[in-house]
Amino acid sequence: MRLLWTLALLAGACHAQVNTAPLHPATYVHAGWAQTTGGQGGKILRVTTLASDGPGSLKAALDTPGPRIIVFEVGGVIDLGGKSWPLREGRVTIAGQTAPDPGITLVKGELEVFAKDVILQHLTIRPGAYGRPKRSGNDHDAFSTGTGAERVIVDHCTFSWATDENLSASGKRFEGATPDDWRAATSHAITFSHNLVYEGLGEAVHLKGEHSKGSLIHDNVTQVLLLGNVYASNRERNALFKGGVWGAMVNNLIYNPGWRAVHYNLIAHEWLGRPYQTGKITLAGNVYRAGPGTERNLPLFTLGGVGDVQLFEQDNLALDRQGNPLPLTGRYTSSPAQIIPARDPYLPPGLSWLAPRDVERLLPLYAGARPWARDPLDFKQLSDIAEDRGQLINDETENNPEGLPRRKATQRAFVEADWNLADMSPKAGWMSLFTQVSK
Repeated sequence: MRLLWTLALLAGACHAQVNTAPLHPATYVHAGWAQTTGGQGGKILRVTTLASDGPGSLKAALDTPGPRIIVFEVGGVIDLGGKSWPLREGRVTIAGQTAPDPGITLVKGELEVFAKDVILQHLTIRPGAYGRPKRSGNDHDAFSTGTGAERVIVDHCTFSWATDENLSASGKRFEGATPDDWRAATSHAITFSHNLVYEGLGEAVHLKGEHSKGSLIHDNVTQVLLLGNVYASNRERNALFKGGVWGAMVNNLIYNPGWRAVHYNLIAHEWLGRPYQTGKITLAGNVYRAGPGTERNLPLFTLGGVGDVQLFEQDNLALDRQGNPLPLTGRYTSSPAQIIPARDPYLPPGLSWLAPRDVERLLPLYAGARPWARDPLDFKQLSDIAEDRGQLINDETENNPEGLPRRKATQRAFVEADWNLADMSPKAGWMSLFTQVSK
């Protein structure tokens, strides 16, 4: 079961229909249940402006119907102006790797997907509080999927400073007459792979108050894979799987959670009058390391609420700040809900995992947006993880006086001949991008 990604890559094995950016010799990326080619074979749409709307904008490209590959001839920051951008037109590949340095960063808003067959790579989204009063509302996820989202891959992106969740999968949880209908209506076949997910903002604009959250996988979301992501300094939801979720969390690094690392919770009053569904979760090859903000003796996985969960748990590593073992499971409910040990993992066909001792050595090399030209904020975050300096923050200006990033706009023509349009990898190989920067 525990075949190394390295061996699979060297053998030429690829179970996915899309090459989701193997940037390091050890990275073997699996599309999970989200078997899609995105916008492959469609028209090429060039983003030529950092304006939030209008001709040549990213918004215009997202709203264009039909198969398409979105490439970038500009680099810099796109200000969403406090808005949510809904993506309703599927069959799209958004190739942030094509942008000139410093790449594309979205601020002051969120991106929501309600479409089928979507691939998003190498974008950064940092919503921020941007000076608004605490508990004033208009909170933002950085990225989420909603009703109608199916076969979505979010790979090698960065999400931070959200005022709701940083990265989530959601939708209408009880649409239809049966549990099968519910699963079909909400997000399903979703892969979040090799992303940086950090520093959700705590006491910021959310009406509920404290809301530093990593990922919420909402009730009845099915076939969700969290693969090789780095979760850092989110107080909770690293990730939270709610009632009836079927999903897998493989080879993630979780650092400095506050109250919860990974947890499962079916909340009784949200399921009133509906039959409880048993969750199905696989945790394999993950590493959890406590940090300065972590509660003492916090387990890797905790059960809350009133619903049972089938849990396959293997090859996970949980350590306190001195390297001593922490509990792998626990609970924060007095209900009869049970963690039911599963004999077999719930995983996409062909997926295996790295030994946990290799996870922290490898993930910082290639997780997140554009690791060949690290955004300074990502570089700092990875350094803080390595040095155990993580902090749970309320505002993006804490320890970062600049606040939301300001980047000089850049331009560079997209040269189609330099890219493999089938998977939007550079023809010279991903390592060529690192070589270009070193020069």
